[in-house]
Formats: sequence, C-alpha cells, structure tokens
Amino acid sequence: MSMNWLILLMMLAPLQITPAFATEQAIQPCALPLDLQTKISSLFPGTRIVGLGDLVDADRKFYQADHGNHCPGAVRVDFYGDQKPTWAIALISETRETRRSRLLVAHLEDSVWSIRSLESMTGTPVVWKENPGQFRDVYGEKTIHAKYPVIVLCFYEASAIVYSWNGKKIDKVWISD
Repeated sequence: MSMNWLILLMMLAPLQITPAFATEQAIQPCALPLDLQTKISSLFPGTRIVGLGDLVDADRKFYQADHGNHCPGAVRVDFYGDQKPTWAIALISETRETRRSRLLVAHLEDSVWSIRSLESMTGTPVVWKENPGQFRDVYGEKTIHAKYPVIVLCFYEASAIVYSWNGKKIDKVWISD
C-alpha cells in the first residue's frame, strides 16, 4: 500500500466509526437518542424540545452569547454522577397562546429510560449544565453543595433555578428571581 493511500485511509477511518447520533446532533442540535425521543413523544404528546427558534430575539442573543448554537432545550449531563446517559430536557407546548413548559430529567438505566418531571410552568425556558460546586439562593437562605454537575433552568430576565442530585433526592435553589 502506498503512503498516500495509508494517509487517506487514516483520515477517513474516523468517519467510518462516527456514531449516527453524533452526526444527527451536528445537523439538528436538539436531537435526542431515537428511543428517548420516542418515549418522550408518547408520554408528552403535543410538546417539543425548546429550540433556538422558540426564543424571542433578546433571549436567543443571551443564550447564544454563552452557549453558541447548542440546543437551548436539551443538554447531556452526568446529573447522578454515575456516567450513565442522562439528559435535561425543556419541553414546550406546540401552541403559543398558552405556552406551557416542563423540565425533565431522562436517565438510562439497564437499557430503559427513566423520565422524571422536575418542574411544570408557563413560558419558554432554556436549560444548561454547570459544573459541581456551591450554589446559594437569591435570598441567601439556602445553599447547595453539588457533588455532581447541576441542571440550570432559566427564564431570561425573570428567574433561574439550579437542580442538584445529593445522592438521595433532588435539591433546588432559585439563583435568580
């Protein structure tokens, strides 16, 4: 085999083993694993994941300043600290008149997605993850000492909530109001 063929083969090899999911996420930043998307669609009909197009201009600019063109409604996060696939997902209703939203945590255990609803509210939120650390509520009354990455649910120019798994239950603090 000539050196040129060997170089070409080495350049193309990673393309052959790239998971389809990674390719799908590059094309559609709000894509979830297919089995998770199917389960969410059956459990929460008439909803969809919050996308950049769902945000008003000011909120889209705020989000993109910190997170680029990533999906504002879904983020993979090691919330439980077990390195199993886990997603924080912000869903919104299809109709704008009565825009309802819901925050979910989906965790893959033994090949089955466990879905927990953390919050239900009105409006269009965004969601992202933050590293473990200390999070104090806006009133200075409660502090979370997170051992694992946390989920942030944010309504720009209104409120933000941090959710943390403490090993037994989910704690939350309002970090902005």
